[in-house]
Amino acid sequence: MKFLDLCKVYIRSGQGGKGCTSFRREKFIEYGGPDGGDGGRGGDVWAEAVDGLNTLIDFRYQQHFFAGNGVPGMGRQRTGADGDDIVLRVPVGTEILDEDEETVIADLTELGQRVLLAKGGNGGWGNLHFKTSTNQAPRRANPGQPGIERTIWLRLKLIADVGLLGLPNAGKSTFLAATSNARPKIADYPFTTLHPNLGVVGVDGKEFVVADIPGLIEGAHEGRGLGDLFLGHVERCAVLLHLVDGTSGTLLEDWETIITEIEAYGEGLADKPRVTVLNKIDALDDEERAFLKEELEAKTGGKVMLMSGAAGEGVTEVLRELRGYIDENRLREAPEEDTPWQP
Repeated sequence: MKFLDLCKVYIRSGQGGKGCTSFRREKFIEYGGPDGGDGGRGGDVWAEAVDGLNTLIDFRYQQHFFAGNGVPGMGRQRTGADGDDIVLRVPVGTEILDEDEETVIADLTELGQRVLLAKGGNGGWGNLHFKTSTNQAPRRANPGQPGIERTIWLRLKLIADVGLLGLPNAGKSTFLAATSNARPKIADYPFTTLHPNLGVVGVDGKEFVVADIPGLIEGAHEGRGLGDLFLGHVERCAVLLHLVDGTSGTLLEDWETIITEIEAYGEGLADKPRVTVLNKIDALDDEERAFLKEELEAKTGGKVMLMSGAAGEGVTEVLRELRGYIDENRLREAPEEDTPWQP
């Protein structure tokens, strides 16, 4: 299944059914009078956040969604049936934008949340509605109101507690694979990760969600590399995990590049809490570790942790540090491991 986080959709609500012009024509009833029924309402277009989806790939193959039209009214005071509603089922965390791609119509951040995108037209009145003491045989009926037609954009921002930041090959996917059941692609060349990955990690009986996005490079906010297309997926995170490659010869420049890019991106990303980690320490001796940590701490002005995702060294300490930034309401209880059966 391919990952898709931005798509254009065309929607149209249903048109109301027209009213009916009709008169009673029955034997032995001299003054039957009007009996035209009203038209039915047109269907609405809704969007609903559902469980089990983490991509908008369904909307790549179907971009047009039309609700049902109302049925016209009929004689004998019969009202037409209402048109069927249509529901766009989207993943939790989907933003619905107007055609200009800037105006936010709705932000579906909770499971089951629904929003009305286009209201169906009302049905027209039949001639029964226009009967008065002075106009006992009206020969007019209203047409149904037209539906609403609009173009919208769906943009997915994944719901995660921790967002991974770093240059390509900083070890983000290795960290995710070492701490969760996620199996992202891992290789020794840049841009191995081409779309975001989610993994559930656990520490001390608590679980939270980590999002791994493609690596940033200098000039990403101007569209270089994969650009900042995927930075929206870490906007909702409580804390950012910034991984710095300890085997890189340009340690401080690498850290500066990422900070510059998230500041250029905006959206409050630079103000989020960050945990800076010197990664791949399994390739360094004790003297190199101490020297590089001291250099990076002097540059960042804060605490720097040591970790090796491949060797598992320091991983638990990093997870505990991340957990401290996550609100208790967002943490989930880790399921108890089943003890193996013994005779």
